[in-house]
Amino acid sequence: MKRTLLYTLAIVVIASAALVSYIKISSGKVTGEVNFTEAKSGSFEIVVSGTGELIAERSLEIKGPNTVQRRWFRAAPLRLTDIVPEGTIVKKGDYIGSLDRSSFENTLKDEVTELNEIQAKYDMKLFDTAVVLNTLRDDIRNQAFVAEEAALAVEQSKYEPPATQRQAELELDKSRRLLEQKKRLYALRRAQSSLEIRNLSTELRMQLNMVKNYEEILAAFTIKSPADGMVTYARDRTGVKIKSGSTIHPFNPIVATLPDLASLNSKIYISEIEINKVRSDQPVEVTIDAFPGKSFTGKVVSIANIGEQIQNSDSKVFEVLIKLDESDPLLRPSMTTSNTIIINDYDNVVYIPQESVHAGPDSLPFVYTKDGFRQFVLLGKSNEKNIIVEDGLKAGRPVYLTTPENPEKFSLAGVDLIPVIRERNNAGRIESDKSIKGTDIVAGTGSGHGNVKQAVTAVE
Repeated sequence: MKRTLLYTLAIVVIASAALVSYIKISSGKVTGEVNFTEAKSGSFEIVVSGTGELIAERSLEIKGPNTVQRRWFRAAPLRLTDIVPEGTIVKKGDYIGSLDRSSFENTLKDEVTELNEIQAKYDMKLFDTAVVLNTLRDDIRNQAFVAEEAALAVEQSKYEPPATQRQAELELDKSRRLLEQKKRLYALRRAQSSLEIRNLSTELRMQLNMVKNYEEILAAFTIKSPADGMVTYARDRTGVKIKSGSTIHPFNPIVATLPDLASLNSKIYISEIEINKVRSDQPVEVTIDAFPGKSFTGKVVSIANIGEQIQNSDSKVFEVLIKLDESDPLLRPSMTTSNTIIINDYDNVVYIPQESVHAGPDSLPFVYTKDGFRQFVLLGKSNEKNIIVEDGLKAGRPVYLTTPENPEKFSLAGVDLIPVIRERNNAGRIESDKSIKGTDIVAGTGSGHGNVKQAVTAVE
């Protein structure tokens, strides 16, 4: 049994050793293959990429009631209680959404109640005026009869004693003066009643207009489409899409839009570091995340002059609008886009990955070749992954992607390029000082991305 245990233990040790050896051999082989690349030749594009979204170049706004122009109306935010789903195809006059009417309906009820009170007061004033003036007119007619009787009495008293004649004359004068007094009272009461009725009529007309305006405003709380199209939700001042439950500001009562799908733009944001590379009319390749197999062409049509701050970041970005050259019925606003702005396009150039370029404290770029040389190279423009080699490498020559083991054993090559590289570096530094004065160039002695950036910055 003891011998069996020893035999099993020996087998385990041998198997473990074989496994370790295999892993080392395999990993070394893979690492060796992965650590090399070849200088390639062909077309080379310098691009600026950005993710964005489709927006319509033109759109028709769907608005709630315009309350700001009505000074009598309480300009308060309105709550959207319902709205059709985004993307709904509508015809002119179709239902879009509705606003909360509760508080304003109560106000309308109060205004209607006040209108009824004014109407009742107006009707009562007309009735009272008619009664009073009719009574005054009767008084005037009665007094006219009295004056006429007094005049007859004077006519009949001419055969009477002088005292009787005088008495009749006084009665006539008294009745006539009372008649004139009643006429003046009637005229005053009529003028007074006319003024009161006119004031009540004006108040009634104003209240009628108030109720009518409230009814028109409340009718606009049911929002309808002004034209045919597809509903796209609008965004508030914070960029959040308006939806059911959102608050509509009275100074900007836009609820949704009807975009023109025949003319679409892709809106992207480019960092302040790369925005100086972007120019109007530059060609752009646009792909839609929803349709990976489709691509579209476009061109830059607008570049913002002022940057915007990104949340939770100190960096700024600039808005860039890209107009698509063609339309497609599958495209919809707010779809996510991937945009590649083609800054420059070179033909038949040699290029290598940026991580294969190294630089020492002297800022002279070089590569480690597979045949054992530390080859100085004259670099050109670069894109996100690769960099052009203007001199020092031919297409197909293998180079290390990272610093190899024992780099001191590699022989120098391309020393004749050093004066040209230094001259290029000096010109690059002068231009860099002019355009981005104060930018620090990090020097390094080892391999890595920092050295690539140093070499590229020095050359460009």
